[in-house]
Amino acid sequence: MTVPDIDRLPAFLAAALVLAVIPGPGMLYVFARSVGGGWRAGARSSLGTAVGGAAHVAAAALGISAILATSATAFAVVKYVGAAYLVYLGVRTLLRREEASRPDPAGGPSDRNAFRQGVVTETLNPKTALFFLAFLPHFVDPAAGSVAVQSLVLGLLSVTLNTLADLVVAALAGTLAGRALRTRRRRWPRLVSGSTLVALGGYAAIES
Repeated sequence: MTVPDIDRLPAFLAAALVLAVIPGPGMLYVFARSVGGGWRAGARSSLGTAVGGAAHVAAAALGISAILATSATAFAVVKYVGAAYLVYLGVRTLLRREEASRPDPAGGPSDRNAFRQGVVTETLNPKTALFFLAFLPHFVDPAAGSVAVQSLVLGLLSVTLNTLADLVVAALAGTLAGRALRTRRRRWPRLVSGSTLVALGGYAAIES
């Protein structure tokens, strides 16, 4: 049976945990969705990005991500499409009516769409693909069995840690937004959410 090298596993988990808790674009995306739609939307966004991350892990394990690493055109296309999608979500949030932007405890349409949007956002992030392509080989031992299987297992562990960290952010940000909506500061969750998404899209587009 192919399993990751036990001797390398603690080092991998330590590195993956540190990377999971360091704020990055993925965590900021979940924060923005949680502020704008409540903790349910944030949680569904987290699960959506987890599915997108798992897809990148599978692509890296199978060698498909190497296409993005070797093709500047393919990388640029995916990057700009993903950046445009983030800007679109941000602008739509900013233009949304105040009544429609209030988190719905029962889960409204935007809440239910959060999972799908999370999947699309993470799938269209080529840097995630390159990250796993560069990160996982350091902890894979060819002598222990299939490199693809080891990469898949380690990658899914990393995605799980990232998702747990994102869920914590979703709970905290959603709670803060809910408190703001019960006061006179009802506009700031929508403004913060939309502005953050637009900024993330712009950053994704210009980052080399």
